[in-house]
Amino acid sequence: MTTKKTDAIVIGAGWAGSILAKELTEAGLSVTVLERGEDRATAVEGDYPTSIDELRGAIRHRLFQNLSQSTVTIRNTMDQDAVPYRRLAAFLPGEGVGGAGLHWSGVHFRVAPDDLALRTNVIARYGKNFIPEGMNLQDYDVTYEELEPFFDKAEKVFGTSGEPYTIKGKVAGTGNPFAPDRSDAFPLPAMKDVYSATVFKKAAANVGYHPYSLPAANASAQYTNPYGVQMGPCNFCGYCSGYDCYMYSKASPNVNILPALRQDPKFTLITKAHVLKVDLDSDGKKATGVTYLDLNTNQQVQLKADLVIISAFQFHNVHLMLLSGIGEPYDPVKNTGTIGRNFVYQTITTSRAWLPSKQYTNLFVGAGGAGVAIDDFNSMNFDHGPLGFVGGSPVWVNQAGVKPIAAAIGGPAGNAPTWGEGYKDAMVETYRHSLTIDAHGSNMAYRDVYLDLDPTYKDAYGQALLRMTFTWKDNDIRMNQYVVSKIEPIMKEMGATRYALGHLHANELFDTRRYQTTHLGGGAVMGADPKTSAVNRYLQSWDVSNVFVIGASAFPQGMGYNPTGMVAALAYWAAYHIRTTYLKNPGPMVQA
Repeated sequence: MTTKKTDAIVIGAGWAGSILAKELTEAGLSVTVLERGEDRATAVEGDYPTSIDELRGAIRHRLFQNLSQSTVTIRNTMDQDAVPYRRLAAFLPGEGVGGAGLHWSGVHFRVAPDDLALRTNVIARYGKNFIPEGMNLQDYDVTYEELEPFFDKAEKVFGTSGEPYTIKGKVAGTGNPFAPDRSDAFPLPAMKDVYSATVFKKAAANVGYHPYSLPAANASAQYTNPYGVQMGPCNFCGYCSGYDCYMYSKASPNVNILPALRQDPKFTLITKAHVLKVDLDSDGKKATGVTYLDLNTNQQVQLKADLVIISAFQFHNVHLMLLSGIGEPYDPVKNTGTIGRNFVYQTITTSRAWLPSKQYTNLFVGAGGAGVAIDDFNSMNFDHGPLGFVGGSPVWVNQAGVKPIAAAIGGPAGNAPTWGEGYKDAMVETYRHSLTIDAHGSNMAYRDVYLDLDPTYKDAYGQALLRMTFTWKDNDIRMNQYVVSKIEPIMKEMGATRYALGHLHANELFDTRRYQTTHLGGGAVMGADPKTSAVNRYLQSWDVSNVFVIGASAFPQGMGYNPTGMVAALAYWAAYHIRTTYLKNPGPMVQA
């Protein structure tokens, strides 16, 4: 075993890891980032035209995790045997430098302030008995006002395009009226609305809703961010989700942070480094470094450090904590422990409307983060009392660009034939004249939905796989059904010739065979109580004070918005407090 030393170790080279590495090198620390996958640079991965090969990208999943080496096992309920997730479908974790931040779409939200104290707000409005039995509703223990400067910083780094509503309390634009107040404008104007989004915006306003253009980490114009790296304007080619942007228009760690970070002599990037565990001292209260497997040589390496940042994908964070013995594993029967508790996903269903034959939606055009949304049924923006559920959904037309293979596999939907001339005619009509509307909603946490180590299956490195126990619950299904019912008036106002509403069904189980989102959360959640949270308000482990766990693993419950904006803000928030408080006096920053 080889032994090395550095000031700080960052595990994972995605958004969270890149942000922490940049902040810690600026603080004067030598930082080593360990990435399990390969190095990736836009000049190579984004090489045109190979970068927009749909077969190579979306079908063969070149930027995603290699499930033959490590995966998760999945079951719906505790009385079932979990089986390995062997084929990428429901969710698509990334692998390699950039992680999921390389292949994401670019929808870049902040957070609904009410969601940060959801338990408190629900009880204040509707009483404690409104929370269903078995639902683990929890506050974040941080406010929007505290996080706002870090949302602003992330948007400036990402080059986010958007339209504000209020800035410092004054109306400043025609953005989302439900959005929280901002300290500054978006760095770039909002992306242009494609035709389908324009039709949706007009119809939604006509039926009394409040449409706005989505905030997008797709550059609407040429941009240079605070780190001095440049972005080019998006050309709506439609190759965002699952692809490395050849235009340097979609924000990614590879475009927006790493070009500056790579120039810092205090920064070291080690790829093909699979972290096996975080090493702890004899009493398990302090991390001494990590042990990783060099996948090039198959040799174990012990890397020592005074500070360890776990900042991989959501469930990788939880998996590594369980393998390392950091914190107490969650036990759903005893309702004890925190590691693996409050695992959440995201509800999303898609409805389709067909427009008259003279209206062309041009589905091949698109940008991953662009579109038009309404927030009338998101978060606490509507009265839940008569409805009897917690949570909500934004509703949007997010035309990201439909590629040829996806269009053929997806088919024309509706009641069209499944083969032959009728199928072809219907598919052409769908591609030319239809649009989709998503209800992209929250998912609450429950006592019997969690992550733990699988007792049967191991990965290629001999370690137990992570086991995921998850399915949809009645609360989330009824929320989704209610929000989808509000889409129908919009479709009628559009003048749709026909439409098909997509929603979750009563008692529907989570199905891994159909893509939903890659927005997984929880498992190492933040909070004020170490009995129900794995990390404190600064994302510092309650149990091992020199370990910080950054990512969507900190979310106590799922939100309606995409998670990346919140992940980035929390990363900058944690980094700020590490720099200004922890490094001056290492130890617990919050007393249990």
